[in-house]
Amino acid sequence: MNLTPSLFRRGAALLVAISALWFLTGCQTLMIVNMTPEHLPANPSQIYTITATFEPKVDNVDPTSIRPRIIIDGQFHEMSKSAAANVWEFDYHVPVGRTTASYYFIVFYSFKNSPAGARPTEMYSGLQNLNIADRYVIRAEATRAPVGARVSVLGAGFSPRDVVYFDQTPTRTIFESGSSLSFFVPSVPAGQSYQLRVTGGGDTLNVGSFRVDAISFDVSPSALVLRSGEQQALTFTLPQPAPAGGMLIDVTTDIPASIVMAEVMVPAGQSSATVIVLGGKPGVGALFFKSSSGETIIPVTVSAK
Repeated sequence: MNLTPSLFRRGAALLVAISALWFLTGCQTLMIVNMTPEHLPANPSQIYTITATFEPKVDNVDPTSIRPRIIIDGQFHEMSKSAAANVWEFDYHVPVGRTTASYYFIVFYSFKNSPAGARPTEMYSGLQNLNIADRYVIRAEATRAPVGARVSVLGAGFSPRDVVYFDQTPTRTIFESGSSLSFFVPSVPAGQSYQLRVTGGGDTLNVGSFRVDAISFDVSPSALVLRSGEQQALTFTLPQPAPAGGMLIDVTTDIPASIVMAEVMVPAGQSSATVIVLGGKPGVGALFFKSSSGETIIPVTVSAK
């Protein structure tokens, strides 16, 4: 069926009124459901598939007569029927420099008992919006991990300014590329779920829920006694090899001037890491870190030479 210029003008002028009427007529005869997300991730082709269903709600509608169109950028386009029942599609090539578009659907259909030559019934959807995002999150590599595990976040538009947060707790975040960030699960209470988000560049991206598990490991020796300038090895052993990205064990102390040591990172695929602890200024305190048994304490005594 050919659409005349007068139909074009009438469809544009009466869109608002017909959209309201659609809720009355559509639920009686045919329903239009837009299946296209309002926000879509950018792609190099700049082609985005708009999908909708045009489903008869009464037996009297002739399904073979359904002919949907999409009106976008002021132009009418035929939609193609997909393999799924009542589902129609249109590939929209977004013009260069555009990140938004507005559109609506018009569908023509007939009733099985319509007399020959009768004009098809026409129905319009409400106005729809399409937004192309060049910065977004696809998913986190995992949805749960123990404290210290390194986890990647995949998406697009990331920058070195981005930081991954667990609720309000910032993580040690590593910028890998515009499409990948990684973070170390912070030392937060285990056995709970947290909302992950990426902040930076003036906006916030929601990643999803993440559950933190407790980590179990042994430390040897169980106490350190050093003189200033003296070194001693401290070994952390996991019950299983560290996951991809390694396992960061967050160690703190209440006598930072008395202890000099590197961060504790168990390499991926290995089950232990040894660090050298150097005695600094004389002092008495401890090293603290969290494990599956709660907070573990290693007493430390540093005496003068």
